[in-house]
Amino acid sequence: MRQRLTLTGDLQALAGNEPTVIFAPHFVGMDAGWIGLTAHLERRFCGLYAEQLNADVDRWMAQGRQRFGNPHVVGKRQGIKPLVAAMRQGLPLYLLPDMDHGMRDAAFVPFFGVQTATLMSLSRLARLGRACVVPVVSRLTREGYEVKVMSPWPDYPTADPEADTAVMNRYLEGYIRQAPAQYYWVHKRFKTRPGNERSFYADL
Repeated sequence: MRQRLTLTGDLQALAGNEPTVIFAPHFVGMDAGWIGLTAHLERRFCGLYAEQLNADVDRWMAQGRQRFGNPHVVGKRQGIKPLVAAMRQGLPLYLLPDMDHGMRDAAFVPFFGVQTATLMSLSRLARLGRACVVPVVSRLTREGYEVKVMSPWPDYPTADPEADTAVMNRYLEGYIRQAPAQYYWVHKRFKTRPGNERSFYADL
């Protein structure tokens, strides 16, 4: 598995113990990115997962995310306090915030020219954890997956989470343009519309 996961880019950005949020957008290799970091790097990581109603399935998922590197995994229902505490202790948080979950904790910001409901959690968690943001983009290759660590975003976060979320989407657009077919479009990024605007997916 390690041989099929190639770790590239600014690996120094994840060295040390500086509070860090990893922006891991929803490419098809998103889970490979988590495995690549925890399997190849000595640093301990923190991850978030959706708890399952079935206790056996929930335990199976949690164990799967802890296969390498002894990471700290937190169920979503536990809230943000464990995440912030882990970051302040030096565990980078692997976060996938590029989603449309409706308007709770979200803002309409541009995404490929469309006002798109987008979670503001990246900005807010980075600010609460006094953390820098390091993007990690994972793409499928013929040999397996390339997990690319990019340099931290400058001047991020700010005191304006909505503006920060618009910045996040601008960076994300650039990553998607390099491999548009590998972005996880099945998540329906444009499903929540402002006012009475017609759904993008009404005719699908």
